[in-house]
Amino acid sequence: MTAPTISTEALRELLEQGAPVTVLDVRPLAEHAEWAIPGSVHVDAYAALRRGDPTALADFHPTNGGRVVTVCAAGKTSMLAAEQLRARGLDAVSLEGGMRAWSLAWNTAELPSPGGAARIVQLRRTGKGCLSYLIGSSGDAAVIDASLDPRVYQRVADTHGWHIRTVLETHVHADHLSRARALAADTGALLRLPATDRVSFAYEPLKDGDTVRVGSARLRALRTPGHTAESTCYLLDDRALFTGDTMFLGAVGRPDLEATPDESRRRAHLLYASLHRLVTLPHDTVVLPAHTSEPVAFDGRPISATLREVQERTSLLCETEETFVSQILSRLPPTPPNHHRIVALNEAGTLPDNATELEAGANRCAVA
Repeated sequence: MTAPTISTEALRELLEQGAPVTVLDVRPLAEHAEWAIPGSVHVDAYAALRRGDPTALADFHPTNGGRVVTVCAAGKTSMLAAEQLRARGLDAVSLEGGMRAWSLAWNTAELPSPGGAARIVQLRRTGKGCLSYLIGSSGDAAVIDASLDPRVYQRVADTHGWHIRTVLETHVHADHLSRARALAADTGALLRLPATDRVSFAYEPLKDGDTVRVGSARLRALRTPGHTAESTCYLLDDRALFTGDTMFLGAVGRPDLEATPDESRRRAHLLYASLHRLVTLPHDTVVLPAHTSEPVAFDGRPISATLREVQERTSLLCETEETFVSQILSRLPPTPPNHHRIVALNEAGTLPDNATELEAGANRCAVA
């Protein structure tokens, strides 16, 4: 018997619609703990399923009576799980490609307009924690930190009656493959990046203080080196701040990727200065980062906070410069998987045929 499968897009739509579905994760506990589908049920049945134990899922019973979607890392062991459940008469299917494929799943949340001139849609890669933004005003739109298939941004823009005119990046990313260049090519939009010599493709450079028009709204570039040398935040109409990987909602960016120990320390000092530049902005400024460390639920709630709330949550922002530097360097998490390869591809502006292998796993750009 071979159980049927369900695609990432089909499962994404079911979760977005709030359909009765139980997602059963059968991976080892450590893998589930690192990243998982929001709302999933975990049963550490991987080893038992692999050795053919017919009782591996004997104690599992769905609670809502709907379809069960079994999940593993790559979609093979979950097929065994679905077969066992179907033998018990349950409507069970296996997620094609497993969590590697799920890393491309997404959902959205719309933010109340902070100033009235623009609307902001937050597009979230739910399994990966990548956050990108579509900003629309007067029929025009800009995208910041595109990490999804370009067709997703075009689809969402079309539903709002917007035309994507500008595609921006906050920095050269290390934990996901940038789709900015592909999106600009598909839409005819202008590709704009912080001025840097790291990339080998053509783009329109942005310097500190430069302004980007989005309809009747304005984005102002704020150079904030530290996470990377070129890291730049964008301030929308002095009300909303797109911080990339410089500032998160309760953490700050790591300064060590693609850097020697001495360079990491130098970057940590730069990051301290950049963060303290940002905290001088009005306390009610809405902070919108490029990543979150938790799987993103299908709840329509924006991942955002005011600058005041970020300061209250982030103890590192209260330290002296020397303490900040020593603390951040001592708290560095493991480096993102495959980050050397991802950085090289992003610097070249190219995409591999299959991104899921490179991007699998949670992002690790924050230091709390």
